[in-house]
Amino acid sequence: MHGTSRRVRALLAILAVTVVTACSAQYRQHGYMPPEEELQNVIVGVDTRDTVAETIGVPTTSGILNDSGYYYIRSEVRHFAHRRPQVVDRTVLAIYFDQAGVVEDVVTYGLQDGQVVPLSRRVTQSGDSKLSFVRQLFGNIGGFNLGNILN
Repeated sequence: MHGTSRRVRALLAILAVTVVTACSAQYRQHGYMPPEEELQNVIVGVDTRDTVAETIGVPTTSGILNDSGYYYIRSEVRHFAHRRPQVVDRTVLAIYFDQAGVVEDVVTYGLQDGQVVPLSRRVTQSGDSKLSFVRQLFGNIGGFNLGNILN
């Protein structure tokens, strides 16, 4: 009888640990963001598409309009129990090129209060006509419809 109660306790302990771990949120990183040390080696006005790919790696995606840029995207996704995974954060590093294929600007975009905003930028310019493509990369995060919020 003592052996049976120990087995029952052991099974209950295992079951309790399983339930607790199943109910805790897990966060996973998806995508690639080059380390800051490597990014410092990309020089505006000097580097080209090929040297950028050699220096910091192949981009997650590239610009669909006139090969305008390289985009490195990292997302943090929350997995919780049986619920659908939810993107809780997304960062986009955009490297823009001029017509000759030389680096024109390096911008890191983040999400602040449901809006896509530049977190850092190497070249300052008035207005940001490039932001609309980056907004598409962010998509619908946390129930925000960025198209409605930002327009």
